[in-house]
Amino acid sequence: MEIVMRPHVRNFIEWAKDKPEVVVLSADLTNSCEIGEWRDTYPDRFFSMGLAEQNMLGFAAGLAREGFFPFLHTFAVFLYRRPYDQLAMSIAYPNLPVRLMGFLPGILTPGGVTHQAIDDVAILRATPNMTVLDCGDATDVESVLDVAQAVNGPVYVRMLRGEVPRLFDRADRMRLNRARVLSRGTDVAILSSSVCTEEAMRATAVLRARGVGIQHLHVSTLKPFSDPAVMEAIQAARYGVITMENHSIVGGLGSAVAELMAEAGAGKKLVRIGLRDVYAHGASRHYLMKEYGLDAISLVGAVEGLVGQRFGLTEDDLAAVRLQAVHSEAKAEAL
Repeated sequence: MEIVMRPHVRNFIEWAKDKPEVVVLSADLTNSCEIGEWRDTYPDRFFSMGLAEQNMLGFAAGLAREGFFPFLHTFAVFLYRRPYDQLAMSIAYPNLPVRLMGFLPGILTPGGVTHQAIDDVAILRATPNMTVLDCGDATDVESVLDVAQAVNGPVYVRMLRGEVPRLFDRADRMRLNRARVLSRGTDVAILSSSVCTEEAMRATAVLRARGVGIQHLHVSTLKPFSDPAVMEAIQAARYGVITMENHSIVGGLGSAVAELMAEAGAGKKLVRIGLRDVYAHGASRHYLMKEYGLDAISLVGAVEGLVGQRFGLTEDDLAAVRLQAVHSEAKAEAL
């Protein structure tokens, strides 16, 4: 599997070169959010707002009203928790084209509860006019800019930084409200998002070799949430559905799927993998995903519970899986 170093840096610079209306705002985390080179390349379009996120969101709203497209870069938790009133009233209510680029979502930061955005999807799914996107690999990071810019209104993006794996072929770009179908089967439907997709791919590769038919979908759009491929996978699943997310099980992908199933009257078992109404420790990503059951072996256990069969798999079996970038199996008409 290819590991891409800081995929956002050069891609964002190249993408913005012919878009003078695109401006960037930073809340004193410029290099931490990989826009130091962007600032140096386009200094007249960069605003350092300091540790004043409430003011930053109000300032961005003013820029948007004047015809600019502000891209706000900071850690995810600082885009919605403290400045939520400005986000809701100054940006979402007037439906302004502000792009909120939230880095280190969920438990991707060792910074502990003050830095972990574990409820952001729940809060922003409940915010009218807000589109919510979630990156899972380098291809998502590179293609999310076009998706966000095409939305006529505010967009919240859960971004990845640093060393990012390329799980999807470069040509298999993110599309609004379209899940990637990574494998097909009729025993279990697995819907994953964010960094949980890499863990799910490891588990599904081994489980499919054991004869379990798995329909695996990578979900990058959490609002809107009406891709027909999702319900097709749910209805086809003989044993049930599993969601897996880098977020609380309350209000995120698992809740979105539960709402969809309830409204459609889909009488299937649903298992939600995510943070179970807890705050996480400050530790490494690998430790936290294992500690809170967001890793591949946890998914294996959930599948075993649904199908009523034990496969005797160990973490060594999963660690031995070597992932290759894949192209979505989504139907052409779903794209």
